[in-house]
Amino acid sequence: MTLVIVLIVGGLLVHGWTQGATVRPDSLASGVFRLGEFLEDAVPPDAGRLGPILKALLVTVEMALLGTLIGAVLSLPLAVLAARNTTPHWSLYAASRAVITISRTIPDLVWGLIFVIAVGLGPEAGVLAITVDVMGFCGRFFAESIEDIDPARIEGLRALGAPRTGVLVGGVIPACMPSFVTTSMFALESSARSSVVLGLVGAGGIGIELATSMTLLRYDEAATIILAILVVVVVFERVSAAIRRRVLGGGQTA
Repeated sequence: MTLVIVLIVGGLLVHGWTQGATVRPDSLASGVFRLGEFLEDAVPPDAGRLGPILKALLVTVEMALLGTLIGAVLSLPLAVLAARNTTPHWSLYAASRAVITISRTIPDLVWGLIFVIAVGLGPEAGVLAITVDVMGFCGRFFAESIEDIDPARIEGLRALGAPRTGVLVGGVIPACMPSFVTTSMFALESSARSSVVLGLVGAGGIGIELATSMTLLRYDEAATIILAILVVVVVFERVSAAIRRRVLGGGQTA
């Protein structure tokens, strides 16, 4: 089986290099010169439309925050049903696992296209797409975190006569909260990048501005947008990393 897998992967790599993806040295060489022309037109960046760009960027940030918050909140009950040690019935376990799998396997760009068809163009479609994507991401890791807790914690509460809700609120959620927070922060970082791409398919935000500038060959304006996106993504990552360090440090101290 290992040999078969190696042969299949090797065949795909060879086919992709020669015929499928067709990576050619001559196109790479010419692409370097075209990239130089792009940089020449993009520098210095044009800040003439900075107002509309910042407004669209604010929409992108709000999309990421709302989508991540809603998705993380919805992931919590979904994870409880998808964890073997907390699910009330095997059918609910199977159904919740199926929802998580579907949410994770379908790319967020495809979800964006689906919700653009469902609710129309605009940020609402982007928020819904991010929500579903976060549900798949957080739902899986939340469920794994619940399954990894000490069984004695749950058994002890049940032995004291605690109801199912009491076990969850008093035992499961407090034990898993640091993991929930760190996972949500990783999801927020991913959502900050996804919200930009979702704008390219009509889901609102700065992606529409970037697509318009590139289509109209306004590379200097596109450079301004790219720099603005870079600043926002870096800020999201720094804030997320600081919150994770604080949560993990607090958990170790406790």
